[in-house]
Amino acid sequence: MKTAFKLAVAAAVGAAVPFAAQPAAAEESHHRADPQQVAQAAALTDGEIRKVDKETKKITIKHGPIKNLDMPGMTMVFQVKDPAMLDQVKAGDKVKFSAEKVGGAYTVTRIEPAK
Repeated sequence: MKTAFKLAVAAAVGAAVPFAAQPAAAEESHHRADPQQVAQAAALTDGEIRKVDKETKKITIKHGPIKNLDMPGMTMVFQVKDPAMLDQVKAGDKVKFSAEKVGGAYTVTRIEPAK
């Protein structure tokens, strides 16, 4: 919740910056990869779904190291940012995911099938 609020505030502040204050190369920036998107893609962790608990809105994942959390590989229970994520996976699925510490709880913020 706090992350969403911070993003909304950042977007509002960014929209308020006058066009003249934008860098001269702003027109070209849409051709380059967004650093945030590149970082998010690089931050995906390999995992295997062990359990999906829709009632408690939690997911158990056996995962490799999660770099942004400085966490070694292990099996653990995560909350999910969006309960709809639980409909996308089942026990045994290989996935790539990202997680953050949100309000003191480890939370899956993105999940996709492993390729």
